[in-house]
Amino acid sequence: MNNSSLSMIFLLLAVAGLVFGIGVVAISRRKARAVPQIQRAVPVKAVAPVATTDVLAAAATAAEVVVAEEVAPLSVRDRLAKARSSLSGAVGSVLGRSDINDATWLELEEALLRADVGVRVAQSLLGALQTRVKAKEITTPAQLIDALRINMSSQLVGTNRDLNFEANVDGPNIWLMVGVNGAGKTTSLGKIAAQQIALGRTVLMAAGDTFRAAAGEQLSTWAERSGAQIVRGAEGGDPSSVIFDGVQSAHSRNIDLVLADTAGRLQSNTNLMEELRKVRRVAEKGAGKVTEVLLVIDATTGQNGLQQARQFTDATQVTGVVLTKLDGSAKGGIVFAIETELGIPVKLVGLGETIDSLIVFNPTEFVDALFG
Repeated sequence: MNNSSLSMIFLLLAVAGLVFGIGVVAISRRKARAVPQIQRAVPVKAVAPVATTDVLAAAATAAEVVVAEEVAPLSVRDRLAKARSSLSGAVGSVLGRSDINDATWLELEEALLRADVGVRVAQSLLGALQTRVKAKEITTPAQLIDALRINMSSQLVGTNRDLNFEANVDGPNIWLMVGVNGAGKTTSLGKIAAQQIALGRTVLMAAGDTFRAAAGEQLSTWAERSGAQIVRGAEGGDPSSVIFDGVQSAHSRNIDLVLADTAGRLQSNTNLMEELRKVRRVAEKGAGKVTEVLLVIDATTGQNGLQQARQFTDATQVTGVVLTKLDGSAKGGIVFAIETELGIPVKLVGLGETIDSLIVFNPTEFVDALFG
């Protein structure tokens, strides 16, 4: 075989190899293009927009239900669980008996005293019921419990619990807030301010508790939150002067209501009561009129609150009581002692931390909650 023949064979082999290579590349490219098309198609088929929307809608609905459950306000009955605990055991025990006997009266008396209604009130309530049992007017434990509930309600109903605002006063109405430190006096003042502003009245706060560190700052925070004006004095300054300046400032600005915070502790109770007498006198020296003196009492103090009421009433002519922390107390019976022994109406009760948790006292609702 000559050289020319060999060259021709190599040339043919080279051409064949080139053609084969081009074919392989072409086939590979077609396969490569086909694979992405399949991969793109799979996700499209796998996606189910309607199902996803349904799931999201269901999740959103569930979330709304959860939120609604979380923000649902507690009822008065729910918030008075601790107060109810003082009576519920005795009530259940009495109803579990077939008749009324000595053990019945003993259990009811102990329960009333644990609830802090006071000895005098407890004896008055049970004495009237014992008379009716002897007269055969009450013959079953169920009738006895119903009668006790009615008697307790009747001791509290019929009292005017409105906050006194006189529209024809020449100057602002002045509401003094009095009470010992820690009772919730400043916080109650802030909540009342927010509620009065919501009623359309203009409010100025007078920071008269100049002896308690940070009291002015606390009241300023409440003023900012509620939209009230505020007048403050120097720490340790004369409380009467601060309140007088507040009244004058309110009068010059045509403000409807001055809410005056006062000291809750001095060197002694005697000094405190004298200071509060002075505050009361000075508050009415200028324009305006004191139309409410609200004594703030911590419900958890029980019978100590009754003693506080006596002292503050002597000094400041208390017109109503704000009973705070009632939701955290098993001694809600102090309401009966204050109203029956001192004749001072409980006007507001605190059942929580929020502004709307300071509510008008409803005696029927309160007694019903105590009995469950």
